[in-house]
Amino acid sequence: MPLALLALTLAAFAIGTTEFVIVGLLPTIAADLQVSLPASGLLVSLYAIGVAVGAPLLTAATGRIPRKPLLLALMLLFTLGNLLAWQAPGYYSLIMARIVTGLAHGVFFSVGSIVATSLVPKHKAASAIATMFSGMTVAFVVGIPLGTFIGQHFGWRVTFLVVALFGLLALLGTLLLVPNHIAHKPPAALHRQLGKLLHPRLLLVYAMTAIGYGGSLIAFTFLAPILQQQAGLSDNAISLVLLAYGISVAFGNIWGGRLADRHGPVSALNTIFLALALVLLVLTFTATNPLLVVLTVLVWGAVAFGNVPGLQAYVVQQAEKVAPQAVDVASGFNIAAFNVGVAAGSWGGSLVVAHLGLTHTPWIAAVVTLVALLLTQLSGRLDRRNNLQLDSQVS
Repeated sequence: MPLALLALTLAAFAIGTTEFVIVGLLPTIAADLQVSLPASGLLVSLYAIGVAVGAPLLTAATGRIPRKPLLLALMLLFTLGNLLAWQAPGYYSLIMARIVTGLAHGVFFSVGSIVATSLVPKHKAASAIATMFSGMTVAFVVGIPLGTFIGQHFGWRVTFLVVALFGLLALLGTLLLVPNHIAHKPPAALHRQLGKLLHPRLLLVYAMTAIGYGGSLIAFTFLAPILQQQAGLSDNAISLVLLAYGISVAFGNIWGGRLADRHGPVSALNTIFLALALVLLVLTFTATNPLLVVLTVLVWGAVAFGNVPGLQAYVVQQAEKVAPQAVDVASGFNIAAFNVGVAAGSWGGSLVVAHLGLTHTPWIAAVVTLVALLLTQLSGRLDRRNNLQLDSQVS
């Protein structure tokens, strides 16, 4: 494994921790800042909006900056954003700190994904992305449970201080391990890039990403309250469940990358989306049983992030065909799509909790995931039709 890929993985760990550690701390933050549970859920949504805005626009705006200095600047901004969250005096200042951090997140992953694929042979692109995103999964195994434990016992502010230290380590790792000269094609003019990125084939992939990844956030955003209020688990038990979930996510991410390399992104995504929808449906019926809900969450983790490598590899494949001068920004748009899904999913989950109750979040998440499955099947049919047309032209 290239050392530069390890540095990207370390940064992804820090970023993954700060994005989702909030999930385990929602009840704590809501009580401390005296806001409702749905209002605290906006800390997930608005962070994701920061990512969604930052990924495409800032990626395009920074297209001519050398890759390593850009990655270093992004990790510095990420670290400062978490220090702001640590010192936030109230709810709205915490929201602003989260948005600042999200801006750095979006650009880092859009640029980092392209850098990761440039470090390995082309046929291992999905695995390289999976390796980088495994930092996110390690965050589920270590960072999120640790941050949840720290927040519950020492205060949620201390959690953000620890995440800032993770960001500093990632900054040093990027400085020491990433090559000084990383080749990248000069981007086309911004208006030309944006025009290409409205191609229907890319829009379809963005929809697959937003709906397929974001659907499960309807339930995942409120996983801690589900475990606490429906299954009756204690705070310490919830931390252990999140740890187990993270271990399962780590295996699922690697499995998803290998599946996409072996069978192609579309085939892998069809399998993963179907499995994810079924698990979320099952969660509806197991949420009140402490043993069964833990088993369901373990299976959920195995498929929850398995779609990430395939989706990111797929958008790069499509961009190379229809927008070769805007591949970086296409990657950024897909990172934005991931986080549009997070924002919409967590916001939608807040609405479900406010109007229907926690018990309805899993099955609604399952229905949304099935929509992503249908879009993936449509995209696969379009690919096959285009390939047949190319074959007939060649012959």
